[in-house]
Amino acid sequence: MAILVIGGTGFIGPRAIRRLIERGEEVVCMDINPHSDQLSGMGERLKVVYGDVTSFEDVVKAILETKPDRIINLAYLLPVVGTEDRPHFDTRLNIMGMDNCFEAARVCGVNRVVYASSIAVSGQQSSFGDRETNEDDPMYGTSQYAMHKIFNEFQASKYIENYGMAITGIRPANVTGPDKFRGSVDHVRCITQPARGEPVNFPHKEMMRLPIHVEDIAEAFVRVLLADSSHYPVYNSGGHAISLGDLADMVKEFLPDSQITFDNEGGRELSGNYMVDNSRLRDEFEIEYAPFRQRVLEIINEVRMDSSLPVVTGR
Repeated sequence: MAILVIGGTGFIGPRAIRRLIERGEEVVCMDINPHSDQLSGMGERLKVVYGDVTSFEDVVKAILETKPDRIINLAYLLPVVGTEDRPHFDTRLNIMGMDNCFEAARVCGVNRVVYASSIAVSGQQSSFGDRETNEDDPMYGTSQYAMHKIFNEFQASKYIENYGMAITGIRPANVTGPDKFRGSVDHVRCITQPARGEPVNFPHKEMMRLPIHVEDIAEAFVRVLLADSSHYPVYNSGGHAISLGDLADMVKEFLPDSQITFDNEGGRELSGNYMVDNSRLRDEFEIEYAPFRQRVLEIINEVRMDSSLPVVTGR
């Protein structure tokens, strides 16, 4: 099967591509950064080409040359904490880029498309009280990124309704891995900085996150992509609900000398959606995630190996 991966040199893309190749698929990755080291050593089943998802012509060209059976779009821009939004640029990538993907797939005759939405569409947990949210709940996200993803889901619904396309979105929660630097990264820094022997401080000890390891979300994307269709148009990834304080305690089990501090005890009321029902994804695609504690140890040791520090063992 031929698969076109748009935006495949980022955070999730290389992991998804590796899994597709391991399953015997032929993959073409289109990206504005085609020379990324992330894709080195993946063999002859992978071809990497330059292309800008904000250019409709680039997307059409890639599809016509690749003749893919399936397309997955992982080209999107998460905000960087501490920097200002760039409304025009972000909209071109997150809105027009996604629309280019859907429309180019339609005009080129590719019916199966999978794309990344986000847990950000749900907004704050306080909008739902103390219950899990599901994919049918209202979307209360108000950030620029959340609004982009809300529109992506709306646009996908139009292509499904009007043209009968098999388009499926996945809403990743707080994706976690040693090399993440965009979007929600406090839960990542809570692991990676102590792993390097660096102190780290956060404003709120009870701030809640819903981390999911990048390898687990990559597997979810691949399973959904390789299915001919899905029962639903969008799926919550879910994850492991945990406060930064409890995550700090988990890290200290492996690294007792970790210097992780907090300015205050509260923060739960400020948290984004973290109580999430992902039974649709788990049941339909037989998804099971690795234990989160195991993933934390893996991240610690990846960071320590990169820093020429001794690895630690589970306790």
